[in-house]
Amino acid sequence: MAPGKILVVDDDPAIRTLIHRYLSQQDYQVESAGDGQSALASFEKFKPELIVLDVNLPDTTGFHLCKEMQGRRDVFVLMLTSLAGEADKLKAFEKGADDYITKPFGLVELGARVRAMLKRSRTVVHSEPSNLSFGDLAIDPASREVTLKGGLISLTALEFDLLYCLASKPGRAWRRSELIQEVWDYEYVGDARVVDVHVGQIRKKIEPEPESTTFITTVRGVGYKFEAVKAPE
Repeated sequence: MAPGKILVVDDDPAIRTLIHRYLSQQDYQVESAGDGQSALASFEKFKPELIVLDVNLPDTTGFHLCKEMQGRRDVFVLMLTSLAGEADKLKAFEKGADDYITKPFGLVELGARVRAMLKRSRTVVHSEPSNLSFGDLAIDPASREVTLKGGLISLTALEFDLLYCLASKPGRAWRRSELIQEVWDYEYVGDARVVDVHVGQIRKKIEPEPESTTFITTVRGVGYKFEAVKAPE
């Protein structure tokens, strides 16, 4: 199997070099950039599977760059920043980030998160999971595409994984901690409300009516479950 391809984007040369060197030693293919413009150029040429992305860049923000990159191709994004506030974390996830780690950080923790994210993408490819269909909603894990009434729904890499996890076992009530372990694939250190943010984003995209919960329902005191019911005509 070819090593994972990772693009490191940080305007601090010391941090950028530290991450680049560490990930290279873990046998990943790594390229790096210090600003948004050069990051986008590398993104198009290098075609990474995962971006380690700083929020504060000289010519743009990591939030904007995250949205731009994921709009071009399905890619995992690990936000790396000194912003530790809850609002900043929620904003990162709402903009499409798959994970969030604050400075100062440990290289071992960074490496664990990177491995977990890349493992998710490769598990889908090699385990050959089944296509799922629920009324007007269709989920194709091979192409990682979701369609509703024949129209393509744009999901981030993590949103797809979370939706597929829920839909693969319709009717099962999942605790937030179980979803974190299943989808993130490591002991997530942080607020379990990260699940709520991602479920909210998925609902906005797949529910036929803005206020409806046809597919993903909330189980009070527990978490969420996927309902195997046909969407209303």
